[in-house]
Amino acid sequence: MLAIFIADAIALLPSIGQVHSFGEFCHVATTKIWNGVPSAGQEKSGFMHIAFFAWFANLAMHIGLSDMAIMRFARNWKYGFFSAFGMYPGHMIAWICSGIMVAAAAREMNPGMMAYTAAGFAGAVAVVIAGWTTSNPAMYRAGLALQIATPNWACWRVNLIAGVTTTVVTCFPVVFMRLLDFVALYGLILMPIGAVVFGEHWIFPRIGLMQYRAKKSKLFINWAALYTWVATLIIVFLLPIHMFFKWLPGYFIAQLLYLGFT
Repeated sequence: MLAIFIADAIALLPSIGQVHSFGEFCHVATTKIWNGVPSAGQEKSGFMHIAFFAWFANLAMHIGLSDMAIMRFARNWKYGFFSAFGMYPGHMIAWICSGIMVAAAAREMNPGMMAYTAAGFAGAVAVVIAGWTTSNPAMYRAGLALQIATPNWACWRVNLIAGVTTTVVTCFPVVFMRLLDFVALYGLILMPIGAVVFGEHWIFPRIGLMQYRAKKSKLFINWAALYTWVATLIIVFLLPIHMFFKWLPGYFIAQLLYLGFT
């Protein structure tokens, strides 16, 4: 899918400017693609905004520890490096291509329109397939989480309900037209839970605290985790810094709060 994404971006380059060499590409890139001038209604993002958003874009998967739902099947701890090797170069190339495609589409962040402009019907199909392949592991994780609350439901029913619900939600322009804000928000919401899981698994054994107290005490709700989640979100939303920067202090705040509430 990354190859298709790159091909779509290259196909759109002529619509932005004349590109016959790497030097001409650099000229077009600095004057028409990444020229530092935000579109109407959008704020200007500097290098640090982009760097922190790169973390935010997958905060739910990594800092939120969703990766562990899949990586727990790995036969060796070194398999975890595959995630990094795929994520960093793959995402960097994908975001570069995305910038080209957005610029060619009059800076309107509409994935379907950008792909269709670049490659016609094949481009639109590529977007659908890319969404499906990305959703597969997410649906698996969601199914595991929801089965905790619905232990008597069949796995297919849980995944079907989650899939239909998310499909309906993503049909609304407020979601796919404001994807950056949506990704930042949902990543921030999930971040405290990743801190809780990390604390339970790695920190508690090393400082002598009981692991999985709620399970051993047969509590339906882990109150310490709930208080940590709510308190962390309140604190980070009140922090007078940009949304993209809130997750980093928030993660350490959640760790300290969970230790305190426990």
